[in-house]
Amino acid sequence: MGSRKVLAGARVVLPTGIVHDGRVVVDGTRIAGAAPEEAEVVDVSGHWLVPGFVDIHNHGGGGASFTSGTVEDVLHGIHTHRLHGTTTLVASTVTGDMDFLAQRAGLLSELTEQGDLAGIHFEGPFISPCRKGAHSEELLRDPDPAEVRKLIDAARGRARMVTLATELPGGIDSVRLLAEHGVIAAIGHTDATYEQTVQAIDAGATVATHLFNAMPPLGHRAPGPIAALLEDERITVELIDDGTHLHPAALQLAFHRAGAARVTFITDAMDAAGFGDGRYMLGPLEVEVSEGVARLVEGGSIAGSTLTLDRAFKRAVTVDRLPVEDVVAAISANPARLLGMDDRIGSLEPGKDADLVLLDGQFDLKGVMRRGEWVVDPQLG
Repeated sequence: MGSRKVLAGARVVLPTGIVHDGRVVVDGTRIAGAAPEEAEVVDVSGHWLVPGFVDIHNHGGGGASFTSGTVEDVLHGIHTHRLHGTTTLVASTVTGDMDFLAQRAGLLSELTEQGDLAGIHFEGPFISPCRKGAHSEELLRDPDPAEVRKLIDAARGRARMVTLATELPGGIDSVRLLAEHGVIAAIGHTDATYEQTVQAIDAGATVATHLFNAMPPLGHRAPGPIAALLEDERITVELIDDGTHLHPAALQLAFHRAGAARVTFITDAMDAAGFGDGRYMLGPLEVEVSEGVARLVEGGSIAGSTLTLDRAFKRAVTVDRLPVEDVVAAISANPARLLGMDDRIGSLEPGKDADLVLLDGQFDLKGVMRRGEWVVDPQLG
């Protein structure tokens, strides 16, 4: 159980806006409405208090892979991202053999059941060879609903999202299957037309996997999937704000067209996040990380990122000049809602888990609390 604390004096970002000289009361593992007796008062003046970050698309970190690592490796990767403010994380796989992916689903579902993960995201193998990115082409396959169902079943109810190229044979039926089972159907690694994307949204797709990346560019005669995904109120768009995956103008376009309520920041992180440059494996493919940018050794395609969400938060506020409230929505509230967990996480409200991040005046991370316990202790005295 966490202790009883009152974090006082910060600029607190609430769903209703920013409260200056605000306070957040922590009682055990939850946020409380009133301070309990004998609560410790922690002076956090000059800081920002925001909800813990929620990452719905993450392949690993700290040198560990969620796709191929042991249980200990996965736990190490989770902890690495917690040190950077991500208190809730969905583990993403990459394209692999179906039996191997089913085996990984079993391992990751166990960690979900014990509360270390928020679920599983299958990115591949049901994606387009034309837009495969850092996925092994020989392992790609059409989204046969029976095979999609095999992965869902292997995840034992812990599958949160499946990324599909919905224009492929079986794509629309697979979207309907996922929707019926309460699993997010995400459109990504796709070569779909505008019209095909609209059809997939009408069938039940609700997320755009890393919008702009691994899909046809926006065209004035053939607008492709980007226009369809941005214009439809039913779609939440993932964005990777690392300065590599997106030009700042593309990020601004997404925010202005979709609005802050329909954007979720992700890392799409691979093993090197929070670890360093070098050679890594992403599934069966070798990746070279140089100056923090991950690319396939063969072909040079961008291969995920080395991003952590604290860096995404700071960049969004200081470089992209987005309002702090919009960044909090994109990095906490919106992904929590997508996961159906917004009754517990995603905002600093009484009754919710005491998951929070403390940032200084320059938006550098100073403290992380998860369920009432400091993961990163700010040691403010």
